[in-house]
Amino acid sequence: MEITEFLQAIFRWVHVVAGIVWIGHLYFFNFVNGPFETTLDGDSKKKVVPQLRPRALFWFRWGAAWTWITGVLLLMLVFYHGRIMFDGDAGWHAGAFVMLAVTFLAFALYDPLAKAIKDNQQMAYLGLALSAVVVLCYVFVGGYGYRATTIHLGALFGTLMAANVWMRIWPAQQKIITAIRDGQAPDAALVGLAGTRSRHNTYMSVPLVWLMLDQHTTVASTFLGLPSYAWTVIMIGVAWYVVMQIYTKAGGVKGF
Repeated sequence: MEITEFLQAIFRWVHVVAGIVWIGHLYFFNFVNGPFETTLDGDSKKKVVPQLRPRALFWFRWGAAWTWITGVLLLMLVFYHGRIMFDGDAGWHAGAFVMLAVTFLAFALYDPLAKAIKDNQQMAYLGLALSAVVVLCYVFVGGYGYRATTIHLGALFGTLMAANVWMRIWPAQQKIITAIRDGQAPDAALVGLAGTRSRHNTYMSVPLVWLMLDQHTTVASTFLGLPSYAWTVIMIGVAWYVVMQIYTKAGGVKGF
């Protein structure tokens, strides 16, 4: 037991530090660097972008990798090894395994949807609706307890975000940075892809932090008499509204 608890402490420490590195750079790109680069002319971009972005993207992508890896290790130690997935005497069954697959394979559905839906507002509405469906399925199909429901939705968001970083944002940015370095116009489709997925990750990151913290308590499971799954969905909507306001503010912050 002592070894397990020690490993949990180490993994949690690395998870938080790596998460700070990852999400810190995510916010830098979206709230600081994005608006800043719109003020640069072509010659300035040719000098700044090939030097700045690769350095920032190094910490960005490896922060994402180690956040995801240690998050999965914690999930295995705390919830699977610790046997706190289910309330009461419920145990693993077909529905529980199905929802586990949904948690880690949701990118297969998200990716084509994200490619097809160009309007971010429409994607947000669809994302909230799908999140609500997944939460209900965790509870009524998987039989997950409250803490397991919140952390697995967080794991789903985190997996989507990490996949975006390594499978969409980083490959696109390599080509974009190379084009800018060589004085060429980057492929508009790649710019749009990298920017959209980065924005999606920013929106998912704020409710993800809530889900990580909330799984340590059950206060929202009975607050104001609402069902636990209702609060999970409500807080996602609140988080996305907050991110929208931050984007608005970021666009108005000026340099000297």
